[in-house]
Amino acid sequence: MKKIILVFLTVFFANLAIAQPPSGNANVGDTYGAKVDRMNAIPVNELPAMFKGKDTIAAKVMGKVLDVCSSKGCWLTMQVNDSTKAFVKMKGYAFFVPSALSGKTVVLDGIAFTKTTSVAELKHYAEDAKKPQQEIDAITAPKKEIRLLANGIVVVQ
Repeated sequence: MKKIILVFLTVFFANLAIAQPPSGNANVGDTYGAKVDRMNAIPVNELPAMFKGKDTIAAKVMGKVLDVCSSKGCWLTMQVNDSTKAFVKMKGYAFFVPSALSGKTVVLDGIAFTKTTSVAELKHYAEDAKKPQQEIDAITAPKKEIRLLANGIVVVQ
């Protein structure tokens, strides 16, 4: 009997460990995390100018989602301008987003900061995004990037 219970518990916890992003179509009005409205949201391309003399800022930004973590939906990237992307994580891993969020316009409320990301971390995120091995191997230098820690996200388009 103990063996049966042990096998059952092992299978149960193994299924929990195989994380996937939440399902859903990411329709306009869908909210993830804390409730967010569009009021006073700035375009994400204005974010770099707001860092003048500051390391961290509170920000409510609107922008297009480029990519979502295909493993769990635990991060996403947003287009800031032609040469810059912002990397977004969910505060305290309190919520995840569906992969269907990719290509949608969202308003995100949270904290913005700059960070130099290590090669190992950049490679990890490239693996999460299921990038080709050649692209992962091409990552050889750390990268300074804009990061956001989201309290909540709402789909607006």
